[in-house]
Amino acid sequence: MNASTRNILKFTTFLGAGLIVLYLVYLNFDQSWQEQCAIDGIPAEDCSLLKKVAEDFRSVNYLWIFLVFIAFILSNISRTLKWKMLLKPLGYEAKTSNAFLSIMLGYFANLGLPRMGEVVRCGALAKYEKIPLEKVMGTVFMDRVTDMVMMILVVLITLLMQYELLTNFLIENAQFDHGFQLILLLLGILILVIAGTYFTFILLKKFRPNFADWIIQMGHGFLEGIKGIKKLEKPAWFIFHTAMIWVLYFSMSWLAFYSFAPTEHLGLSAALMVFTLGSFGMLIPTPGGMGSFHYLAVIALALYGVHEADGFSFANILFFSVQIGCNVTLGILALILLPIINRSKK
Repeated sequence: MNASTRNILKFTTFLGAGLIVLYLVYLNFDQSWQEQCAIDGIPAEDCSLLKKVAEDFRSVNYLWIFLVFIAFILSNISRTLKWKMLLKPLGYEAKTSNAFLSIMLGYFANLGLPRMGEVVRCGALAKYEKIPLEKVMGTVFMDRVTDMVMMILVVLITLLMQYELLTNFLIENAQFDHGFQLILLLLGILILVIAGTYFTFILLKKFRPNFADWIIQMGHGFLEGIKGIKKLEKPAWFIFHTAMIWVLYFSMSWLAFYSFAPTEHLGLSAALMVFTLGSFGMLIPTPGGMGSFHYLAVIALALYGVHEADGFSFANILFFSVQIGCNVTLGILALILLPIINRSKK
């Protein structure tokens, strides 16, 4: 099987998984919508969740979605500057345009092959800036470690601010439904993938030692990239950009509330809940967290009295505006501009 066929197969597999999860989530909330229609006296043939979502998209105030788009760009400008700070102690001064567009290209790649975006991001910058790939990967790893720290901090803040609300919800919903079982199943698959990767390396070490040694050599360069964080020239600015990325991520959920009538009355606490649970949905290896993000965003909005059908519409508005709209638009722009900006380089 050649590389192109493998990539097509991977893309089809992950996209198919995302669509299946999204479809199962749709069926779950469609049933809830049918029940609501029956209560309101609306005939079943006139009650379609898909039709409602389409109508809700037409009702969106896209000025607020444009502001979400701006927040997305600003967050990635901060990520670009933060990445450059990690590269500088290693002796490399990357062009801001190359670093920013490489990040956009990585997001674009993630829509096709989840978790492949980091490899594409590293490969693009290594290619155009002539930096060893393993060192670039080390800096990206540190970037993601700081993201993990920020995510833990966001979860703790959410738990402290919404402790009573979450406690009441868990008491009222002690029995797991099919949706929760689906999420647990996907998490179990993720754990199996990690374990499988580990045992694959063990087998390579035994039967293909040259290839395994190459991986170890890459690991040494990777560690050198990680050590660069100890040599930061401006650690205060590094912390500032790390925090700013997540503040802007949060603001995207908050700004999106104002674009949709059923959520425009919600405040910062609700935006924090949607942002926190939605972030967990993004961890599932489907394109952009497709399906899992929708399910968890609906649960978060339900805590604040938003009907599941309206929550499903909001999740689609935010998902397709940011994950699809922003990432596809800027990803294609990166594909076009990177070769042009670097046309003088071999």
